[in-house]
Amino acid sequence: MDSWIVWLILAAVLGVAEIFTLTASLGLLAVAALVTTVVALVGLPPAVQLVVFVIASAAGLAGVRPLALRHLKQPPPKRFGVSALVGKSAYVTKEVTGRDGRVRIGGEEWSARAYDETLVIPPGATVDVIEIEGATALVYPRE
Repeated sequence: MDSWIVWLILAAVLGVAEIFTLTASLGLLAVAALVTTVVALVGLPPAVQLVVFVIASAAGLAGVRPLALRHLKQPPPKRFGVSALVGKSAYVTKEVTGRDGRVRIGGEEWSARAYDETLVIPPGATVDVIEIEGATALVYPRE
């Protein structure tokens, strides 16, 4: 059997396997086997065919890897709405206790409660927003 037929069969087997696994690596090997089929048709010896297969496989990996890495590195999801307020600092405008109070967060006035119900936070203090419950900010004083 001619060597180009072996490479063509290998390319077909790898291509079918790629369809079932969807890993992309088998598809790259199938393309490398097709390139090697052309080299075998020219009549180059098996050692050269093997070198061409290895080089074509490595070139395929080198070409696809940066694309795959770009898709893997996603930016962190952006927070918006009230979830974006968690972690921000706020200014106490009316004394904050475990039951009530008022704070200014980013230019907006919010009702607030102390995250620790035993705390009393005086007006003018800077606090961190720990959580948002409905329309109430749960805050904790900065150290």
